[in-house]
Amino acid sequence: MNQLTNYHSHSQFCDGHAPMEEFVKEAVAEGFVAYGISSHAPFPVPNQCNMLRERLPEYLAEFHRIKELYGSAIELYVGLEIDFLDDSFNPSIPYFKELPLDYRIGSVHYIVTPDGTPIDTDGSPDRFRGYVDTYFGGDVDEAVRRFYRSSFRLIELGGFDFLGHLDKIGLNASLYRPGLDQEAWYRRLVADYLEAIASQHLLVEVNTKAFDARGRFFPGEDYFEQMHRLGIGVVVNSDAHYPAKINAGRPEALKALARAGYTTVWQFHRNEWIETPLEL
Repeated sequence: MNQLTNYHSHSQFCDGHAPMEEFVKEAVAEGFVAYGISSHAPFPVPNQCNMLRERLPEYLAEFHRIKELYGSAIELYVGLEIDFLDDSFNPSIPYFKELPLDYRIGSVHYIVTPDGTPIDTDGSPDRFRGYVDTYFGGDVDEAVRRFYRSSFRLIELGGFDFLGHLDKIGLNASLYRPGLDQEAWYRRLVADYLEAIASQHLLVEVNTKAFDARGRFFPGEDYFEQMHRLGIGVVVNSDAHYPAKINAGRPEALKALARAGYTTVWQFHRNEWIETPLEL
């Protein structure tokens, strides 16, 4: 089984920039062995990224239509990227558990500010700066700590197959204050989180979306050796929002993982997660 897989992509049902079928066509053309669609799940805070709850039946129907057309050429799976907001809304709630999905990604995009306002930490750097200045009085460290408090609670509650883009807030936080993601307190926070992940034997996504533009993965390559020492299994995904990006950064991520000591990655094959050799 070769290494061309991707289980994290966003189509027209959320903030992706092409119809679902175009991503699958591209995956077949590039020789992918498996491909997963994972739109942003419905979310209680109105925004421009998450799929509307009323569109979920259409989303699932469109996936199954496409699977009928292309299923003989590629393994196709349907999932959702599900946000953690609080104990009342996260991947573990019955609504998400009962959906007919192949897999679920657990991610943190939003944090709740001191006045109770949910804000997105994953938007543009300028928007993030505005949120930190407005809701935290410029205390970016507190915004980061809230992100990781939510992240720890996400893994306690569970309900997902793998963690999406761990350490993602490090990008915007370091653009707000250069070097923040290399400061000792931040690195300790991520290291503690990785230890908690390992203790629960969870899979972690190595997200390659920002590699071409920013030269970084999520989590950062600096953490790969620790992840390997802890025995954390990894799933390499591109988080593609455009069909042409479905393999972006993957070869570089595999090389970086190999440098850190990894010899295997995890893939979804015949409806189960399996450990497969890392092939460069």
